[in-house]
Amino acid sequence: MENTTFNARTALLAGAMLFSTATASFAGAQDYEFQAVNTDIKQGRGSTVSVRLIDKRTGKAVPDAVIFTTRMDMAPDGMEMMTTTVEPSPSTEPGVYAFMTNLSMEGGWRFQVAAKVQGEPETVKGEVVFKAVP
Repeated sequence: MENTTFNARTALLAGAMLFSTATASFAGAQDYEFQAVNTDIKQGRGSTVSVRLIDKRTGKAVPDAVIFTTRMDMAPDGMEMMTTTVEPSPSTEPGVYAFMTNLSMEGGWRFQVAAKVQGEPETVKGEVVFKAVP
């Protein structure tokens, strides 16, 4: 009788471990989110925008992502064709990614960004809206 109880517990534990491993492997791009560090940015040349990449499962910032696509446009104000350049800028905080841009007009700006996160096969994509203020 003891062996049956022991075997049942062992099988249950093994099944739970297998399930947790399978669940962890289903993590993907949807488990990450880009968030604005500040939503109001000084309008003009040399404006710095910063985004934080968050792992939604843990709530922690994700350092060392490789940012490879960026686009800044005025889609929030109905001017998607109004774009500007975006250049990477140094950041001192892990998980925060900074960029220099020229927010030539006051108003709403949409920042689209795509990144590769270590260990994730899918590309993490996000959109953050900023407001250029005088």
